[in-house]
Amino acid sequence: MSSSTQNSQSKGIALVTGAAQGIGRAIALRLATDGFDVAINDISSKAAELEGVKAEIVGLGRRSAVLFADVSADADVKAMKLGGLDVMVANAGICKARASLLDSEMGRTMAINLRGVFLCYQHAARQMIKQGRGGRLIGYPILPDYSASKFAVRGLTQAAAGEFGKHGITVNAYAPAAATGVNPTPQDIASVVSFLASKESTFITGRYFD
Repeated sequence: MSSSTQNSQSKGIALVTGAAQGIGRAIALRLATDGFDVAINDISSKAAELEGVKAEIVGLGRRSAVLFADVSADADVKAMKLGGLDVMVANAGICKARASLLDSEMGRTMAINLRGVFLCYQHAARQMIKQGRGGRLIGYPILPDYSASKFAVRGLTQAAAGEFGKHGITVNAYAPAAATGVNPTPQDIASVVSFLASKESTFITGRYFD
């Protein structure tokens, strides 16, 4: 899937990590509905689920590609090359239920939830700057290790927004949280990402939506 072969009516090319299920799947399908061609990523054990999401995207009349990668590995993220990239949704994340700070561990959570977002921002920004047409970087930031990783994503997002703004790239993040006692659905979160990926959000950057 490249910029030279995408559908003529396409709004651009989006890449969604952690797209095999849940929030990532909902975001990928929403962006396809919005008119983007969508590349979808997850780890290789999710191959069957990714192929199902790809089929749904194609069914919506958009192009799609499956890209396997561990987002915490620099070489894997760098290898997720596309002919063009307009929207990067760094959605992949883990949240293991633990009752206490005493039972928590930072290593794997920070590797995926923070380093994964950092690498997606870094490599996507390089591609977008090279293209020279701007773009959208969108990150996904109860529990001790999860909360710490997501507060770090907030700071990373603000720093990236300050650096990449001159290239026409906006950087925002979302953190699903219960509002007014109601848990948001994947579709609710996909609606937020849909707006952040749109032209209407051109002047919104460095924000963290929860």
